[in-house]
Amino acid sequence: MECRVGWRCCVEAGWEDEEFPSTPGKFKIDRSHNINRHFRRCFASTSTIFQSFVESRSRYFTSSCGAIQWENQVRNSGHIHRSSGMSILVTGAAGFVGSHVFLALKKRGDGVVGLDNFNNYYDPSLKKARNLLLNSHRVFVVEGNLNDAKLLAKLFDAVAFTHVMHLAAQAGVRYAMENPNSYVQSNIAGLVTLLEACKSANPQPAVVWASSSSVYGLNEKIPFSEADRTDQPAILYAATKKAGEEITHTYNHIYGLSITGLRFFTVNILQGKPITIFRGKNRGDLARDFTYIDDIVKGCLGSIDTSGTSTGSGGKKRGPAPYRIFNLGNTSPVRVPELVNILERHLKLKAKRNIVDMPGNGDVPFTHASICLAEKEFGI
Repeated sequence: MECRVGWRCCVEAGWEDEEFPSTPGKFKIDRSHNINRHFRRCFASTSTIFQSFVESRSRYFTSSCGAIQWENQVRNSGHIHRSSGMSILVTGAAGFVGSHVFLALKKRGDGVVGLDNFNNYYDPSLKKARNLLLNSHRVFVVEGNLNDAKLLAKLFDAVAFTHVMHLAAQAGVRYAMENPNSYVQSNIAGLVTLLEACKSANPQPAVVWASSSSVYGLNEKIPFSEADRTDQPAILYAATKKAGEEITHTYNHIYGLSITGLRFFTVNILQGKPITIFRGKNRGDLARDFTYIDDIVKGCLGSIDTSGTSTGSGGKKRGPAPYRIFNLGNTSPVRVPELVNILERHLKLKAKRNIVDMPGNGDVPFTHASICLAEKEFGI
């Protein structure tokens, strides 16, 4: 290698034309100082190239060590600690629902690896704080984008996941009017990227994912049942979740992925900010089927435990696989102002209420869950 580098260096320095004559015996002694200068330049360049080579090798080994450390973290986090346990990838792991489900799985001895992009849809410090809590339980949350197919491939190479709990999504009602593309990228494109990784895995994991009660849209029949029509979405978020149900059905049918969709009814947290309360038609109060987080966690774990198995291998379907959809809710709608009253009473704080009429392109006036199927299947 050094001879070739040195020769190239000499040629580039002009030796071929100046210092090495075409006729033998006519070597120009009076330019010997130039020869010395060119030799020094040649070997200085060779030394620089060698040093660059060593530095690049050093960076390679440092990068490799970082990759090995990352892979070890993923594998250690995904290690199962109970007999008949599961190894589960949880997307949206630093979110409100995701972090609670993540810890519940870890505490019962399952192997869990998280994935979250820590975006700024709401204050990222909340997710960072949850991530610190998760780290204290010796679990690992990978910071990355759901649309990063290479990252997903690395995760599936590191751990043979038995299940995927897909909770990552772009949520919100009115934000969809400001940034509609974020809903398509996360809730549709991201879902497809994840399903592609799942169907290509060997073995294929069973998939449990978060749909939404918003898919019931303009449906006025109550309570909302899984058999009701869901072809009249009132908001873009709902439309992307409905699209997700159709997409997951396709992957179940073609590739044999076990699919369970969970239609969450409003899962709330307190953020300590001024509260905007929307009024419906004729200035009537909106009502929501608010659901306690522990009930959602029970439903998520119950879905995993009863999911059955995917039947494909390497992207090829071997037989029919389960496809299920469940409502997860409270079954008792609460008027939004009444909920605010309850919070004020228990927190001993007076809320700053901003009461406005719901815009025509806003959310639905009420939600009311029927959870008969979930109670029968999960015993909750």
